[in-house]
Amino acid sequence: MNTVLVLNQDYTPLTVCSVQRAFLLMFLKKADIISEVKGKQLRSISQSFAFPSVIKIKYYISIPYKGVVMSRHNIFKRDGGKCQYCGTTRELTIDHVIPRSKGGKSTWTNLVTACKRCNSKKSDFTLEKVGMKLIKVPVKPSYLTFLKMNTGVYRDDWAPFLNPKRASA
Repeated sequence: MNTVLVLNQDYTPLTVCSVQRAFLLMFLKKADIISEVKGKQLRSISQSFAFPSVIKIKYYISIPYKGVVMSRHNIFKRDGGKCQYCGTTRELTIDHVIPRSKGGKSTWTNLVTACKRCNSKKSDFTLEKVGMKLIKVPVKPSYLTFLKMNTGVYRDDWAPFLNPKRASA
């Protein structure tokens, strides 16, 4: 509960920040509170303030590219820190679903988290050849999906901004 969703002026998600940073943005009149945590307050010696959950920046911030950088860390995060073949969380590495020797590229849709045991078993073969299956098909996460993954929790008051379809259903 110590994170705050930051929205652009048009209500699109920008990032997640600390409660302290959100309060500073509000105090400096650079942001407005959209949603607060009920039953919690920020206090100074003489004043109480709403505990922010969602804030909106007052002036539009143009972000040219909202892509997720492909890195080992982000692949592990996308896959939930689990081997995509057996589900273990120990001794994790990265595996090319289609081996590089067979034309496989280093892309979001071809890289998965794998434990050393499964990676060795699969080796330089295709999944069909060794009789292995993926727990879930690897996909390139959208910026919103990645933002959800980074928060560590799914907060209901963030739903209308991170998942408009869920909010209207």
